[in-house]
Amino acid sequence: MRLVSSGRHHTTFEFGALQVISLRDGYSDMPPTRLRGEDGCALDALPAAVPLVDGNLRLAVNAFYITDGARSVLVDTGASDAWHDPTMGLIYTALDEAGIDRARISDVAITHNHEDHVSGLIAPGGAAAFPGLERVWIGAGDTSVFTGRLEPIRDRVVPVSEKVAINDWLTAVPTPGHTPGHTVYDVSSGTGHLLVWGDTVHVPTLQFERPNVSWELDGDRPRARAARADLLEQLTRPDHFVAGAHLDSPGIARVTRDGDGYALEYLAPPLG
Repeated sequence: MRLVSSGRHHTTFEFGALQVISLRDGYSDMPPTRLRGEDGCALDALPAAVPLVDGNLRLAVNAFYITDGARSVLVDTGASDAWHDPTMGLIYTALDEAGIDRARISDVAITHNHEDHVSGLIAPGGAAAFPGLERVWIGAGDTSVFTGRLEPIRDRVVPVSEKVAINDWLTAVPTPGHTPGHTVYDVSSGTGHLLVWGDTVHVPTLQFERPNVSWELDGDRPRARAARADLLEQLTRPDHFVAGAHLDSPGIARVTRDGDGYALEYLAPPLG
């Protein structure tokens, strides 16, 4: 994985014969009480290494575009205007900055059905964000989200109920727990693997060191913890990398074992 270039809202990497572009949708501030111990209760205190902004956790929101030059897939779409939050919905700016033509995106892969991942399928004002969209891949347990503003896309939904190849370099891997249909996308470049996840980790400064810490909105916390443990262990293999929706932008990193937990090494400096 080699850093090629970066801008204010995007960062481009070379990954074997593939190009991986991290796209920043923005950030959202959340109360620290969203973090939960194994007993289900909010944590008594946070380590000093966990930064707070005005008393809140600041979660980056990223999406990822992968292409071999002929085919491409966009993983997650950000929040658009669904949250009415001016710090979110920047993915369209990021796509423009990276020189990606939205009209040529035919495949979108969604990690799960929460608004900050799926709402960007519809642009602010209600227009289709990706006019050439042919398929939306999403876990079968999360397809009920395609109502209301997302109803016009429902006929293009491809439910993922088991491990399935989207093309010869991208595989959808069900990892239920955070939501029933939470899905990780395994990018294989021939030189390594990149696991693109959604809400496996929300607070990287804590949950790599203490992976048993959960998130209040995990629908099935024991199952989400188990999925996180499996994925983190996979990522310690040689030539494995992670791209995380809520890792600090641009959100692409290596993972190594560190005592009873794990350590994260970002492959590019944070976007300002």
